[in-house]
Amino acid sequence: MSDFDAMLKRQQILGDFGELALRSQNLQEVLHEACRLVSEALGTDRAKILELQHAERQLFVRAGVGWDAGIVGELRLPMEEHSSETFAIKAAKPVITRDISKEDRFEVPPFMRNAGVVALVNVPIFLPGGQAFGLLQADDTIPRDFDENDIAFLRTYTAILGPVIDRLLIVGTLRSSEERFRLTVGAALDYAIFITDPTDRITDWLPGAQAVFGWTAEEALGQPAAMIFTPEDRENEVPEWEVETARREGAAPNVRWHLRKDGGRVFIEGSTTALRGADGQVRGYIKIGQDVTTRKAAEERQALLMREVDHRAKNALSVVNAALRLTRAPDLPSYVRAIEGRVDALARAQTLLADDRWHGADLLTLLRGELATFLDVEGGGEPQVEATGPAVRLPAGAAQPLGMAIHELATNAMKYGGLSTPAGRVAISWTTEGWPTPMLRLHWVESGGPPIGGPPERRGFGTRVLDGTVRGQLQGTVSLTWNTLGLLCEIKVPLKPGPELAGRA
Repeated sequence: MSDFDAMLKRQQILGDFGELALRSQNLQEVLHEACRLVSEALGTDRAKILELQHAERQLFVRAGVGWDAGIVGELRLPMEEHSSETFAIKAAKPVITRDISKEDRFEVPPFMRNAGVVALVNVPIFLPGGQAFGLLQADDTIPRDFDENDIAFLRTYTAILGPVIDRLLIVGTLRSSEERFRLTVGAALDYAIFITDPTDRITDWLPGAQAVFGWTAEEALGQPAAMIFTPEDRENEVPEWEVETARREGAAPNVRWHLRKDGGRVFIEGSTTALRGADGQVRGYIKIGQDVTTRKAAEERQALLMREVDHRAKNALSVVNAALRLTRAPDLPSYVRAIEGRVDALARAQTLLADDRWHGADLLTLLRGELATFLDVEGGGEPQVEATGPAVRLPAGAAQPLGMAIHELATNAMKYGGLSTPAGRVAISWTTEGWPTPMLRLHWVESGGPPIGGPPERRGFGTRVLDGTVRGQLQGTVSLTWNTLGLLCEIKVPLKPGPELAGRA
């Protein structure tokens, strides 16, 4: 079962239990059904409710499902100081044991070990006013980590269960079942809960609903439930579809964006359940939903990142494909070295961007990655490359193309130019100018290499890469001058995000 289906099932269980709590006057029936629904919701083999008997300082197994004869309605356990049950009641919070064979905090009653219980969770049940009634306990026969969703569900369940038990214990002094139900679910602040009449106008607006949607009870009562729906959903008659589906089928999912009083939007995962009287007629609807806006935003952000990763991967593959098609070499080893160099340059740029979460890359760091061998010389020798200029942060869209361009210049210099001889040198300098969009002006000046008679007779792959990256991808300019001292290259590119990165934080 998916997380979404599990959430809908638990919402339905809360609705079913609320409906039972409204009509039942039998405490044992309510407690038994509470255990059955908890076992169903969590998928455990067993569940039970332990009633605290204060005078005797013991726990009575008042109700339960999945247990052998002689346990439910008969077994009493002393309130041991080192039991998880005692700790849960005193601490007023759930206690989880993933595997009792590894449990060293608490003592586990022998009857549970004999029944094959391996994992358990205790959630205390408190009556209005703070008096402890006992515990709701779910038991499983395999090791299990009860997660945050399980605990949130159980805490909401016990928040409803406590007042219900209180109503059934003091029948003679209770208010009407409708008022009492409003108080029981009002404690469930983890969820937005409200009730509407058969025409879907709000009759009960509980604290959780106010916390999620912003309207107070005075503002919400009497208003149509459609007030929390977005304009587009109202136009498409979604509120009418929801209550009609709940009337016809018993319940309807409510998983969509909703409106807050301040005009903001919240994403709700919930359901609408029809409330029927003894005659089977619909008396109204209970709507329960959880605000999962933060999770929804994270999911959408993850989807965006996945699309960006896909886009960048395709771009990288396109560059590799072009390198494979256009690279020329006299033999296979030379061809492999050329391809590896270009792929390595691409990978270095990718790594720089990934390290900075794709926000950008430092220009000097990029240059050092491509020219490390010539910038750092061991033994105190003079480096063959000098790189000087102000600190420049390259936009994410510019880092990879510029890295490829520098690689091609370096490769050409190592083969034919200023880095092909020990006495050769390359001086790299850059400045930025212009506002509000600055322009990077980078100079590459070679000297000390073999004499150059003029421009090459044919336009190689490296030159095509320079054109494709600087002019095509970066919307910049590149000029190449071959004089007798060596190659002079000037690159000018705007320092602005590419279209695919615009608006990025």
